[in-house]
Amino acid sequence: MSTLPKSFIYCGTEKLSSEPVSLRAGPLTLMFEPDTAFLRHIRLGDFEVARAIYAAVRDQNWATVPPQVADLKSQVEKDHFELSFNVRCRQNDIGYFWRGQITGGADGRIRYIFDGEAKSSFLRNRIGICVLHPITECAGKPLQIEHADGTTEQGTFPQEIAPFQPFKQIQGLSYEIHAGIRAEFQFAGELFEMEDQRNWSDASFKTYCTPLDIPIPVQVRAGDKVHHEVSLSLSGAVRPILPVVQGRPAQISIATTPAFPLPPIGFCLARDAEPLTGKEVARLKALRPAHLRTELKLSDPRYAAILERAVVESKQVGAPLHVAIILNDAAVQQLNELRARIDTLRPNISLWLVFHEKEEATHDKWLSAARDALQSYAPNVLFCGGTLDWFTEVNRNRPAPGSPWFTCYSLTPQVHAFDNLTLVENLEAQAFTVESAKRICPKPVVISPVTLRMRDKSGSQIPSDNDARQVSLFASGWTLGSIARLAMTGHLHSLTYYETTGPRGLISSSAFQPLSSFPDAVFPLYHIFADIAEFPTQGIYSTRSTHPLQAEAITLFDGRERKRILVANLTGHPQEIKVKSGAVPARVRYLDETNAEEAMKDPENFRKQPDQTLQPVAAKIELQLKPYAIARLDVE
Repeated sequence: MSTLPKSFIYCGTEKLSSEPVSLRAGPLTLMFEPDTAFLRHIRLGDFEVARAIYAAVRDQNWATVPPQVADLKSQVEKDHFELSFNVRCRQNDIGYFWRGQITGGADGRIRYIFDGEAKSSFLRNRIGICVLHPITECAGKPLQIEHADGTTEQGTFPQEIAPFQPFKQIQGLSYEIHAGIRAEFQFAGELFEMEDQRNWSDASFKTYCTPLDIPIPVQVRAGDKVHHEVSLSLSGAVRPILPVVQGRPAQISIATTPAFPLPPIGFCLARDAEPLTGKEVARLKALRPAHLRTELKLSDPRYAAILERAVVESKQVGAPLHVAIILNDAAVQQLNELRARIDTLRPNISLWLVFHEKEEATHDKWLSAARDALQSYAPNVLFCGGTLDWFTEVNRNRPAPGSPWFTCYSLTPQVHAFDNLTLVENLEAQAFTVESAKRICPKPVVISPVTLRMRDKSGSQIPSDNDARQVSLFASGWTLGSIARLAMTGHLHSLTYYETTGPRGLISSSAFQPLSSFPDAVFPLYHIFADIAEFPTQGIYSTRSTHPLQAEAITLFDGRERKRILVANLTGHPQEIKVKSGAVPARVRYLDETNAEEAMKDPENFRKQPDQTLQPVAAKIELQLKPYAIARLDVE
């Protein structure tokens, strides 16, 4: 009998989000989120017109102040609606209040109004409405921009990720949705511009205010008011479009061509100073990590102890090190001191990652200095430059053509928003970063690391980058989707995920309060890596979901015509998911609310449990997945 509440097993939280409200505006369908005041997934049939319309208050550090939505009043009819609500944003010195009104008409016109007033004085980078345009429907497609001076511009949504704002001074924009039907947006209250959010692995183009040419942060005074409006209407041969995919169960399709290599997968060393226990070592070895990543800030004298611990854990787990070194302008001296230490410690190193404290992306001279100092220690080890941050920095500070270095950047799904659905949406954009990186440098990309939340690089003893979902089934499904999306680019040197132990890792620790009653438990996502590690993988097949916001999957294959298919329910609702696996039975094991606690407390016993056999129906295996559940299918 489980002692953990379902909400904790699902999402690592005590309370789940409110259910979204389904709405219609004539031929358009959409959802309203009562907790966030987001309009999401505005669709015409299966075609997504807009990913979201919402409002945000962002402080001088670009942190979004969480909205507290209250006093929601709604009038919802079959083909039109009207919503009104109040929102309070309070955090530190920020006090802000805004009223929202959203209407949707039977003619397909949607209007979002923001009336805000500051209740305190503070510094801000942005306040107001944003519109997200979907990348699947828009990337590479033409659009028309209406500028504030009345002129129009014919343009194209970027196919490759645009490093800087592709369109500015926006008053209106329009693009075709399907078969002559166009979406037309009008903006009022301020000037807007567009950025390519795929730079931060967000799956959208964002039209927002205030333009970044205006210096930030801006002083807001108590009593200052803001009024913004955005409207969406349809033009052209407007007619209802019946959905073919939406409203039907998800299906997973597998193609045996093309096949892709499974990239080497490793983990970051935990940032706490506790040595690994024998049980932790055994559990990490079972994952067969391709490497362990350690980060050394060479201006910090504590790095010597971190390096010594990394060498010990590398030997214990039997995995070489990816060593990320962070230099400053005293790089030559720092590198010589590091070289003396590694000559003494004799670590097994398989990759050097080189960064500079004050640079967005590593300059060639620091990589050359690192190579001069370190190459002779391990002559065949590669050097990698890039950024500790997002693809943005690499995209805006591109290496010279023919550069000998590999490119590195990190990924997180929540730079701009933090709810579960946003994290799932942004899986799609991870592959776009790799495809664009391929155009910058032909060498395979180093993704290091992938984390649920933005990493705290302040050096604080109590990092602020813990995410409660790390311990949840949700994180397992998200991780599965991330590996699948990135691996199917076929252009990766390696992937690094999370930390080995602790609240940002794979295995709990004694200091982790939510699981203090069983401190050596593994988190559910441990079993994703275990399922991959124990299968004799030769590569992965292209695997697609008809509903990528609801289900993701990855298919491993070996040299004996066997497949292992991992399928994730990414929603908080039970789903029937059909897998087109062929006319042979499959052995199936579920990880869900019924056995998650056992899988966490005693992973070895859980992994020994017998699978059940499912017979195909019309060459499909029909899975009944509970909320946020994972299914493992083995097919001969």
